[in-house]
Amino acid sequence: MVVNYFTGLADEVRELLAELGVEKLTDLIGRTDLLEAVEGMTAKQSKLDLSSILETPVSPLSHPLYWTEPNQPFDKAELNQKIIEETEAAVASRAGGSFYFDVRNTDRSVGARLSGSVAKRYGNQGMATSPIKLYLDGTAGQSLGVWNAGGVEIYLTGDANDYVGKGMAGGKLVIKPHVGTTFACNDATIVGNTCLYGATGGKLFAAGTAGERFGVRNSGTIAVIEGAGDNACEYMTGGIVAILGATGVNFGAGMTGGFAYVMDSNDDFEGRVNTESVEAISLSDLYIHQEHLRGLIAEHLEETGSVHAENILANFDEWIPKFYLVKPKAADLRTLLGHQSRSAAELRVQAQ
Repeated sequence: MVVNYFTGLADEVRELLAELGVEKLTDLIGRTDLLEAVEGMTAKQSKLDLSSILETPVSPLSHPLYWTEPNQPFDKAELNQKIIEETEAAVASRAGGSFYFDVRNTDRSVGARLSGSVAKRYGNQGMATSPIKLYLDGTAGQSLGVWNAGGVEIYLTGDANDYVGKGMAGGKLVIKPHVGTTFACNDATIVGNTCLYGATGGKLFAAGTAGERFGVRNSGTIAVIEGAGDNACEYMTGGIVAILGATGVNFGAGMTGGFAYVMDSNDDFEGRVNTESVEAISLSDLYIHQEHLRGLIAEHLEETGSVHAENILANFDEWIPKFYLVKPKAADLRTLLGHQSRSAAELRVQAQ
């Protein structure tokens, strides 16, 4: 059906080109003689003078009216290429190893070519037991760790732009500030907007806050961050997100799977939840989920050295009343962790 549609569209385009006396679409570029101005629908539009726009462009034969040179990737000789060259032997031998690079905000999709190389040879999890570990220092451009494969672990000291972990399928992404920074990590943005868009696996730990739409369409990644903007966990279908700080509005809109732990640091979280899709339940009496959250925060501390995470763990019982579990309305609370979840009260009765 689709093939027939496009065949018919191509035939129609060819017919229109023939009527205009040209062979291909590029022959129409610069043919302003084929255009004519229509009368304006308002008095203001009628006063417009379009003659300069409709003037036929004049160009020397050596300068075509459109770009004709191949468009090489911007970073062909930059960071992604260096990563491929330096890790080639470790990937080929399946030995894994650690590699160190500086990164800047013009380095985009860092790690994507490496993930492609790993996945092409061994599939998604083929190097998970002997990973390639990239240690980056600086500010990463857009899409750090995009389509990250199992067996690729990226540790960034600095910060990153939008789309961190977009479509990641495995491995690990860790982002933390430089040692000695004077600001509180949980009050500073460390990753941009729309992180983990469409992610299906792996883990992300970021010692700082994220921009808007964190975890949108996440369907399998486990993540810990320290705050997020509007529309976090939007259309989420799986995975687990722990947010150790405030969020923006419209949390969990369209969420149909997975769940989140969220700290209500400003005592206003219930008013920020999209109640059409999800419900927020206090963690105060959910013992098993408390311990699960404790484990996630401990792993976050180990990976990032977050002072905020260390604070929470040191005073865990005092922080727990601040946390909510957010799940899709249709999801059964008792089976979110794959087994029968019991409250602290039920466990105390059992112990007696």
